Amino acid sequence: MAKLGAGNTLKRLRNRYRLVVMNDDTYEEVVTFKLSRLSVYVGLSTIFVLLVGLTVTLIIFTPLKYYIPGYDDMKLGREYRQMKYKVDSLERQVTYQTQYIDQVKKVLTGNTSVTLDTTKLVLPKIESTND
Repeated sequence: MAKLGAGNTLKRLRNRYRLVVMNDDTYEEVVTFKLSRLSVYVGLSTIFVLLVGLTVTLIIFTPLKYYIPGYDDMKLGREYRQMKYKVDSLERQVTYQTQYIDQVKKVLTGNTSVTLDTTKLVLPKIESTND
């Protein structure tokens, strides 16, 4: 078996090949390309890098980035949190007002059952100091 060395591999990459596109009916050559393995690798790599670059720039510089899961603009996140706090405090305030209005309605209609606070207060005696 032949030994594959670095020089042998480089020589194989630089060997020239001809790619011919022919018309099937007339056997006329339509296009002829002279290629090597190295030029095909370089060409395909270049196309791959360009496609990846175009895709990345399309996502970064257009509103498509907002459709990526987990992407969150810091300003938007801060605004969402502030709005959530405001909504929570407004809901709490509406609950308090509803309870207040219900209590006022009960008092005005006379449907209150007031329980009196009958606990005895123990007040400390005040000593008068007459000096």
